[in-house]
Amino acid sequence: MSAGMGWQVMHSYRTDRSVTKQKLAPGTLRRIVAFAGPYRRMIGWFLLLIVLDAVATAVSPLILREIINGGIGGGPHGHHNVGLIEWLAGVVALIAVADAGVNLASRWYSARIGEGLIYDMRVRVYEHLQRQPIAFFTRTQTGALISRINSDVLGAQSAFTGTLSSVFSNVISVALVLGAMFFLSWQITLVSLALLPLFVLPARLLGRRLQAITRESYQLNAVTSTTMTERFNVAGALLVKLFGRPEEPDGPFRSAAGRVRDIGVTQAMYGRVFATSLTLTAAIATAIVYGIGGRLTAEGALSIGTIVALTAYLARLYGPLTALSNVNVDVMTALVSFERVFEVLDLTPSISDPAVPQPLSGPASVAFDHVTFRYPSAAEVSLASLESVAVLDESVPQDVLHDVSFEVGPGQLAALVGPSGAGKTTISQLVTRLYDVQAGSVRIAGVDVRDTSAGSLRDTVGVVTQDAHLFHDTVRNNLAFAKPDATEDEMWSALAAAQVDRLVRSLDHGLDTLVG
Repeated sequence: MSAGMGWQVMHSYRTDRSVTKQKLAPGTLRRIVAFAGPYRRMIGWFLLLIVLDAVATAVSPLILREIINGGIGGGPHGHHNVGLIEWLAGVVALIAVADAGVNLASRWYSARIGEGLIYDMRVRVYEHLQRQPIAFFTRTQTGALISRINSDVLGAQSAFTGTLSSVFSNVISVALVLGAMFFLSWQITLVSLALLPLFVLPARLLGRRLQAITRESYQLNAVTSTTMTERFNVAGALLVKLFGRPEEPDGPFRSAAGRVRDIGVTQAMYGRVFATSLTLTAAIATAIVYGIGGRLTAEGALSIGTIVALTAYLARLYGPLTALSNVNVDVMTALVSFERVFEVLDLTPSISDPAVPQPLSGPASVAFDHVTFRYPSAAEVSLASLESVAVLDESVPQDVLHDVSFEVGPGQLAALVGPSGAGKTTISQLVTRLYDVQAGSVRIAGVDVRDTSAGSLRDTVGVVTQDAHLFHDTVRNNLAFAKPDATEDEMWSALAAAQVDRLVRSLDHGLDTLVG
């Protein structure tokens, strides 16, 4: 039993079995096949290489049997057949070399398919999320979005490079190994299969416990991650410095981290028990093969080479059989990851460009014409899974603007004055179409902002936010974010207008200084 196979089986039993209770959306499988369309030929070659690897694995013990029986056991007069031994040994070596090449080639195809799928899905999800309105980001959890791009995309990718190859390889291997074992000795094969429940049943009980503590570990890690995110950003750190007690230990954080430590120790011991049990089962089966097989050999019913071949096959039998006993969980886990990615891709942006946008030109006046506005409800812009709730709140928020009308002409300066919550920020967000009005219209240069493109709005409307945000990048790249084709002179002009050009010139690397 190889260490890799033991871990693969162990990982299978750690997978959350509750995933099998989930209902997949209709058409999920069809969409998965369509998504993998560009890699059809590669997947075909990948599966063929898996078959060749399984065949090579199954053939080697039969050749070893012939070396012992026909070569070492002697020819017709009981003499060693040295020529046969050398020829068959060469065949075994050639098979080993060819199988090594097959493994390298299959690993290349696996990596190429997997990394290609990761790239395709991650880019598509990222670009789709960028098109979502600001209301989407104000409601969803940032960590949940990052998880979709990272964890769920990786889970979906494993459907092809992990689950598909594992299931296909295990099915082929088990079929070939059992066929060869029944051919050699059906009695010993049946005894070997009878031992399998002695391992699988305890492993399932152990697996349930592992799933429970693994799920708890994920939740605790999420808690500690959230705590660190809140405490380590600038606003959180400032609040702690002003009003908190940073010198005192954080009780909840220490408690969660301590529980994660304890779970890690438990997982390590469970893993060792699991691997030891699998090894022990294989060892007992080997002892039985030698015991029963040795007796049959003494009676002339079996040859020594057959016993050696059966023993070699045992090491190739229990791992794949145990993994296949949990295959429904592995397959469903991969499918659910795909569905979670599709769930995000199916979320239609509530604000989008019209089919034929009108350009903005001429003097840019701003006019509100009987505008009524409320913020979107959760059901209109979000997903329950991205807010960590079972069901989205479908209640409709109250209006925050009621029949507002005014106009600011070109060259005029207007100020909005009022207490917090009066709608000053909301009005500015409607001008830039971060939100759409429910009634009335917002017009720039006589054009309804819903009838023009986001690009035209960005080129026409300039915004200075109350809290300036800098990306963790150079000054140059931060400036280029607003205008990618800006020249260096234009960048310095913008810095001068913001009255920070002297500061930037004083920096060692000028525009190439890393900020954020």
